[in-house]
Amino acid sequence: MQRIHFNEVVTRDGFQIEPAFVPTDDKVALIDALSQCGYAKIEVTSFTSAKAIPMLRDAEAVMGRIRRVPGVEYTVLVPNVRGAERALECRADELNLVMSTSETHNLANLRMPREKSFAGLSDVIALAAGQVPVNVSLSTSFGCPMEGDVPLDEVLRWADRFAAQGVRGLTLCDTTGMAHPAQVARMAQALRARFDALQFTFHFHNTRGMGLANLLAAVQAGIDRYDGSLGGLGGCPYAPGASGNISSEDAIHMLQAMGYDTGIDLDRLLAVARRLPQVVGHDVPGQVAKAGRITDLRPAPASVAELRGANV
Repeated sequence: MQRIHFNEVVTRDGFQIEPAFVPTDDKVALIDALSQCGYAKIEVTSFTSAKAIPMLRDAEAVMGRIRRVPGVEYTVLVPNVRGAERALECRADELNLVMSTSETHNLANLRMPREKSFAGLSDVIALAAGQVPVNVSLSTSFGCPMEGDVPLDEVLRWADRFAAQGVRGLTLCDTTGMAHPAQVARMAQALRARFDALQFTFHFHNTRGMGLANLLAAVQAGIDRYDGSLGGLGGCPYAPGASGNISSEDAIHMLQAMGYDTGIDLDRLLAVARRLPQVVGHDVPGQVAKAGRITDLRPAPASVAELRGANV
């Protein structure tokens, strides 16, 4: 079975639309706990303006206090050159940039046309060259809630332009859960056929209940890197109807049950997931932390033993 790599995004993507500020101490403690679970990457925070995303106003403090574990990459989202400079000062292992393949969503989310976004991100890529690798997340790659379908050729056009700039990887984002398994398989096959060297990550939301089905379709099409959010937290504040990301622990549980190697200590991860509702102050969508693993058996009721005895 192929090795599957997971990137945990709860403290950035998961927290960004939470209504109540998660204290810095809690963020640091959560990242430190996740660092012990076997993740390939942890997206720690975003170096955006505090006015735009108040939840992440403590980006420098969090990056400065986490205990880094060898083998884990600590990646951060940056919107522009100034954000990249701040991230580099905090020794980020990777810069994650973002723009939309949909013009309407890019205007709503980033307040600028796609070409202006591309020009700004090109400046960040140039700044990072020779210092840290760059990943570009292409939002609405599987559909835009305002425009509808985003043609595969349009996604590939933007992938080509960023690949030409020397980025290490691309994340294809199902920003509002519009993807379905057949579409995911076509996307994965087209990307793998077109690009030999790029690191591809798929980022699914469970808005319409197809998150794990889409992940499985991508795995079967050869994609080996995925974003997940502990507890299924998250969503885009500028995408109408977008609910949370796929739950990391649910996705990892499914793949491990099928025999895939995720590198994750699932028991340790579930222990962290079960503490998450206390951190955010409400229940979370993830299921396995509530129901237990499929191998977690329960004792039979006393009546079963009585019935067995009566039938001897």
